Amino acid sequence: IAAIDRLYRTAFPSEEAEEVAELAVALLNEASVPESFALVSEQEGRLLGHIGFSPVGLQDGSAFAGFTLAPLAVDPEVQGQGIGSRLVEAGLRRLRSLGAAIVFVYGDPVYYRRFGFDAACATAYAVPYDLQYPFGWQALKLPGHEDLPSAGTLTFVPSLQRPELW
Repeated sequence: IAAIDRLYRTAFPSEEAEEVAELAVALLNEASVPESFALVSEQEGRLLGHIGFSPVGLQDGSAFAGFTLAPLAVDPEVQGQGIGSRLVEAGLRRLRSLGAAIVFVYGDPVYYRRFGFDAACATAYAVPYDLQYPFGWQALKLPGHEDLPSAGTLTFVPSLQRPELW
């Protein structure tokens, strides 16, 4: 936990670091159904990267197999070596194996586009908060789930129910 906290405090700009580090640690203890999970990349006992995934639901209670990808960080000393990409890809493989239908992310469109995330896919799913960077709200529909509800307002695990994160 301490290593994950340090990772986010070094990987993010100072004005965001504390908030994102607190989120990453809080998500490690999040009790949810389906279960939230995290993946790490390490080498010789050194934490190189971390990614978190947690379930999302629809406010109207419709059946929905969705997750959100948040947060993601890679040690600045090893950024650009594909660690973040491998963490995202491993997380998406795990979500497919769990039967997830859709994954949301609030981040850099240029970065997440390489994995198939798209803003148009996310527009029908509202976030109950004002987005500081609306262009960063994106989604990826996973194969075999064409029967998704076409729209709705999402609900998040308690750690993500903080308007200042959005």
